[in-house]
Amino acid sequence: MPVVRNDGISLAYDEYGAGEPVVMVTGTGAPGRVWRAHQVPALTAAGYRVITFDHRGIPPNGGAGRPFTLDDMAADLAALITHVSPGSCHVVGFSLGSVVVQELLLARPELVRRAVLLAAVGRADPLIRAMVAAETDLYDSGAALPPRYAAYVQALQYLSGETLGDPERLRGWLDVFEMTAAASPVPGMRGQLELQVIEDRRPAYRSISCPCLVIGFADDRIVRPYLAEEVAACIPGCRYTEIPGCGHFGYLEKPGPVNSAIIGFLTETGR
Repeated sequence: MPVVRNDGISLAYDEYGAGEPVVMVTGTGAPGRVWRAHQVPALTAAGYRVITFDHRGIPPNGGAGRPFTLDDMAADLAALITHVSPGSCHVVGFSLGSVVVQELLLARPELVRRAVLLAAVGRADPLIRAMVAAETDLYDSGAALPPRYAAYVQALQYLSGETLGDPERLRGWLDVFEMTAAASPVPGMRGQLELQVIEDRRPAYRSISCPCLVIGFADDRIVRPYLAEEVAACIPGCRYTEIPGCGHFGYLEKPGPVNSAIIGFLTETGR
């Protein structure tokens, strides 16, 4: 696995396919491989070169014990883009990854050709703050929820009512959640949790000039769709689309419509 260095930290990344580069930016605690199931095959089939990577603090990367900020994560993304491409890239971010992309669009706009922001957020509302406080307390306690209970809680948090009502699909998701809950805690998770509590960045986003698409998920209980729509409303010329039958993991729950929206936007000419 190749690496790029920034701020004394090695960041692992992978490349797939050939063509215009698309860099994929994951959400809180997630490794870059989460894109391999659905987004990498769709984008490479559409003629793109896809680059996925692991944030600082996510194994095998270093930096888990060092405090870091959103600016640090945006600088990591900038270092990766300049390393893998001589010019600008398309960038796709999800949840906290979207916030990182949004900050990059302010700090280094010349690096991004088009941006797709999944479950984007521009401010932490009271429910996000309560969620982060609760998850931080749980992480700091060192306690681990029993895997089956954790799977049940995550299904309610991250999936749509449509999936919860489909016994076969739900069983598959519960198996996945149970397996991940049984794994060791992600070292960099603690630092990323805190970064979800962002102050209101919507005024700053009014200066973003890059063509952007924001995608909200209709049944998202983590980033409710109105929060994503707020981001789109701040960015000049930004479009907003909402995918029905999706919870927070909409890009995995309904990959077909999500991938179609991403590829359709990236293949447009002009603004």
